[in-house]
Amino acid sequence: MKRLRFLWISPDIRNRLLITFGLLAIYRLAAHVPVPGVNRLAIAQLFAKPGGAQTLFGLLDLLSGGTVSTFSVLAMGVYPYITGQIILQILVPIIPALQARMEEDPREGRKWMEKWTYFLAIPMAALQAVGQIRLFQQFAGGNVLTFNLGFNLSTLTILATMTAGTMFAIWLGELISEHGIRNQGLSLIIFSGIVSRIPTNLGQLMESQQQRVPILVFFLLLTVLTIFVIVYVQEGRRLVPVMYPGRRVGNRMSMPVKGTLPLMVNMAGMIPLIFAQSILTFPAVLAQFFVDSSSQFLARAAVWLQTNFGGINSTYWILYFFMVVAFTFFYTDVLFQQQNYGENLKRTGAQVPGVTKGAATQRYLTRVIRRITLVGAVFLGVVAIMPFLVGVFYPLGGQNSGLLLVSSSGLLIVVGVIRDTYRNIEAELKLRGYDSALLVR
Repeated sequence: MKRLRFLWISPDIRNRLLITFGLLAIYRLAAHVPVPGVNRLAIAQLFAKPGGAQTLFGLLDLLSGGTVSTFSVLAMGVYPYITGQIILQILVPIIPALQARMEEDPREGRKWMEKWTYFLAIPMAALQAVGQIRLFQQFAGGNVLTFNLGFNLSTLTILATMTAGTMFAIWLGELISEHGIRNQGLSLIIFSGIVSRIPTNLGQLMESQQQRVPILVFFLLLTVLTIFVIVYVQEGRRLVPVMYPGRRVGNRMSMPVKGTLPLMVNMAGMIPLIFAQSILTFPAVLAQFFVDSSSQFLARAAVWLQTNFGGINSTYWILYFFMVVAFTFFYTDVLFQQQNYGENLKRTGAQVPGVTKGAATQRYLTRVIRRITLVGAVFLGVVAIMPFLVGVFYPLGGQNSGLLLVSSSGLLIVVGVIRDTYRNIEAELKLRGYDSALLVR
C-alpha cells in the first residue's frame, strides 16, 4: 500500500492511470447504448423468469459486463476478437506454412497474427450477433426486436451496429494497452464489466427477506474460498531443474549454473471456459435454422439440440465440465508446443539432468506439463460448473441462482487481471527507481 503514493508522484505512471480510467469510463457509458429497435421490457421479463434460460443469459450477461441484459451495442464485448485469436493460435501448429512464418521472424509473425485477428473478428462478431439475437427470439419470441435473416435495412442496421460496437470495444482496449496500462487493455475491458455487476448482484441477494443473512454469509464465504483456491492454483508451478553452461570471463571458465524451468499448472487461463461455452451454445443457434424444416428428421434433430443445448440442465453441465477439461489439455498442448522449450534450451546449451538435449527434452517436458495440467483442468472444470454445484447443495431459487457465477468464472478473470495489473505497475515502478527508494526508507 505504501507504493500507492509513488503512482501519483511519477508523471508517466499517473498519466497512464488517468488515461486508463478515462477510457474505461467511456466504455461503461457506451455499454448503456441500446441496439436500435430493441424492446427492453421484453428483455427484463426474460431475465426475471427463473429457470435454465435465466441462468444461461445470466452467464452471457456476466461475461459481457451487464451489456446483454440491456441488449447494448457492446453486448458481445471483445469476445469475437478473443475467439479469432484462439482460432489462429490453433491453426499455426496445424498449417506448416503458418508455423514456418512464425519461426522465421517471430516479430513479423506477431504483427501478421494481430492483423488477421482483426480481420477475423469482424465476421465472428457478425455471426455471434446473429446467434445472440436468435437465442433471445427463441426464449422471448419476437418481442425483443424485429429481425429476419435477409437483405433488408433493419437487419443490416442491427448487425452493423453490434459489429461496430465490438470493434469499438476492441479499439478502446488497444488504446489502453498503448497509452494506459501496458498490455492490459482487453483484460481491463472485461474486468470492468464484471466488477460493475457486483453491486447489482449483491443488491439482488439482499432482496431475499427470509434468507438475507444466510445467503449473504454463504456468498461471502464462497467468494473468499474461491479467491483463495484461484490464487493457489494460478500461482502453482512445477520447477523442472535445468543446468545452464558456464560462461567464459576473461581466461577463466565459470562453473555450470543450476536453475529451474517453471511450468504453470494452469497455462490455459480462462480460454477453455470461453471456448467450451461458445461450442456448447453453437448447436442450439444452428438448430434454429432447421426447426421449421420440411424434413421430419431435421426438424426432430433441431428440437433435440435446442432442448439439450439451448437451456441449462444437468446434461448441459456434464458436457460443459468435460469440454472444459478437454479444451484445457488441448489449448495447453498447443501453447506448449509453440514455445518449443526443448529446442530453445538446446540452443543455449542448457540441459535437464538425465535427459538428452533437443527432441527428447521436449518430449519429457510435454509429459510433465500434461501431468500437472490435470490439476488445472479439473480446477477449471469445477469453476465452470460451480453454479450447478451450489444449486445442488444450497438451492437459492429465483434470480439468486445465477448470482454465484461472479464467485466462479467471473472471479477467475478478476483475480487474474488484478494480479497481472499489479505486476505490470510494480515493474513500471522498479523501472523508474521508486521501488529502490521504498527499500531505502
